[in-house]
Amino acid sequence: MVKAILDNALERMKKTEAALIRELGSIRAGRANASLLDRIEVEYYGASTPVNQLASITIPEGRMLLVTPYDKSSIGDIERAIYQSDLGINPANDGNVIRLVIPPLTSERRKELAKTVGKENEAAKISIRNIRRDAIEALKKAEKNKEITEDELRTYEKKVQEFTDKSSKEIDKITADKEKEILDV
Repeated sequence: MVKAILDNALERMKKTEAALIRELGSIRAGRANASLLDRIEVEYYGASTPVNQLASITIPEGRMLLVTPYDKSSIGDIERAIYQSDLGINPANDGNVIRLVIPPLTSERRKELAKTVGKENEAAKISIRNIRRDAIEALKKAEKNKEITEDELRTYEKKVQEFTDKSSKEIDKITADKEKEILDV
């Protein structure tokens, strides 16, 4: 019972960290990164399909992505999806491949993106604190139902707090790395 509560809390915290990494991966830092296109969906034969399943994405140089569709007839759909996305990059289609040149970021835009990273950090930490609260409530309920003693409750609460502290530190490290990447010129 208690092991399940602790395992669930730890697993949910790990998932929050992974979600933060995915979210930050889609923030443009002035360098080419294939994960920029992860959230772009293309209408392909009536189904919404991620770009990375319809094309290979390569990085021929530091600030360029090259999107090569597996099916040449889908190139127009892929171009349209990229153009309509919130990336702010205009795709260049030569009939065989789509080139995405990532423009250098202005200092204002870098600061704006750093603030966005800070907001993502705070959202992830709120999520971690909610997970901690849920776990502690479940432990208190177990103690109330006489499944664990009061002393065990204190021990397990400390364990949940350790998980929370470790996860918060990891979130801070992830966001600090992303901020550094964004602010480096």
